[in-house]
Amino acid sequence: MNAVTSSLKTDTAKLRHLYSRAGFGATPDQLADAQSLKRAVRNLLSDSETVSELKVVEPDENVTKKNLKDLMQRGQLDRQMLRERIRDNAERVRDLNLQWLDRMASGKGSLREKMALFWHGHFACRTMGQNPLFMQQYINTIRQHALGRFGDLLMAVSKEPAMLQFLNNQQNRKNAPNENFAREVMELFTLGRGNYTERDIKEAARAFTGWQFTPDGQFVFREKVHDEADKTVFGKTGPFRGEDIVQMLLENRQTARFVTGKIYRFFVNETPDEARVSELADHFYKTNYDIAGLMERIFTADWFYDARNIGTHIKSPVELLAGMRHTLGITFDQPQPQIFVQRTLGQLLFYPPNVAGWPGGKNWIDSSSLLFRMQLPNYVLKAADVNIRPKEDGDVNTQSLARKGGQTFRTTVNWTDFEKPFAQTPDAALPDALAAVLLPFPLRPEQKTLVQNQLKSAQTHAARIHALTTAIMSLPEYQLA
Repeated sequence: MNAVTSSLKTDTAKLRHLYSRAGFGATPDQLADAQSLKRAVRNLLSDSETVSELKVVEPDENVTKKNLKDLMQRGQLDRQMLRERIRDNAERVRDLNLQWLDRMASGKGSLREKMALFWHGHFACRTMGQNPLFMQQYINTIRQHALGRFGDLLMAVSKEPAMLQFLNNQQNRKNAPNENFAREVMELFTLGRGNYTERDIKEAARAFTGWQFTPDGQFVFREKVHDEADKTVFGKTGPFRGEDIVQMLLENRQTARFVTGKIYRFFVNETPDEARVSELADHFYKTNYDIAGLMERIFTADWFYDARNIGTHIKSPVELLAGMRHTLGITFDQPQPQIFVQRTLGQLLFYPPNVAGWPGGKNWIDSSSLLFRMQLPNYVLKAADVNIRPKEDGDVNTQSLARKGGQTFRTTVNWTDFEKPFAQTPDAALPDALAAVLLPFPLRPEQKTLVQNQLKSAQTHAARIHALTTAIMSLPEYQLA
């Protein structure tokens, strides 16, 4: 191998690492067309400058739980109609899930969608009462601000009706404060546990009184239920409102440190380099929480491509599914199997398990989910029937999205585009060439033997590409990014 060939292989491996972390993987053409790492980072950022909204429901179409109760009390809705309305709401949330997954898989604005997936876990929120409008507004707010200023994102998502409802701030009133919202804003969104006192929580909860929302999904500040008296938070005293608390949190350098640490663990390595995190956090704070600037700083750093950071990230179920679809141009003939995959592997968009979001990392893997993960390429690429059932999670909302019996995977794969870059690749070199696109590590000799055993019935060059691709994607290393 000459120096030029070695350099090309190194650059391809680094580009693959970049696209797998900053997006949902790469197609062979993306890797071949990238001129340099810095140019690829700039392209990822420029491609994510604009955002188009997800939409499954118009505000005047939305049917809330309160609307349904009112209709029942007036005798205009019977129980059968009620069940149908609730099911319709659940299906619209499902459609929102699939629409967002389509955006992730499309490759357009992939950095924005990847950041939004991260923020969905950071600002964990789930649909309450199956309200599709609230969830639509919530995720569009996150997607809109995903690469902007963290302060704008924090303020906007904190005022989303879905979040205020999820964290019970509608019940937070003077003389009867509810501390749930104030606690999670500090513990999960900004400072992290142990960086505030119980007194800070109690006083901040009083400041957030009056932060409410209307049935049609509008934030509203209701002065009549707001506590106007002085509060003492972080050693400061005044007649604070919610906006004042948010500003105090942003002024605290610990917020930059906490958020940067979570970003590092998600995008770089679950075992953080504390010195690097501190340096990044200082820069994040000094730039007024510029998210795009922070991500560019990470993705253009030499250390981001160190061997210790390669292949250390276990793909979440959504990353796995979106990545397969993007790399191979896969479309599903019916939507339900994609919901089935998310439920079976434990990450259903808009249904995080709790206020802390999905734990991630090794928590994605257990004996049953690993087997299904490794079989997934066969199910998807070979249009197989699946008889596995998702584990019961005790959640009536997610169970309402399930169907009895097995799942039938019917897909269309854009093999034509995927095959083109390998059209002139000799058969003997195909395993390594495909692995360079699909895996974070080169094939080991025993792996090469294993995947080549799948070629016995492959008579054409295209058939060999198909068989090898399926076999390589079924290796444990495909679960890593």
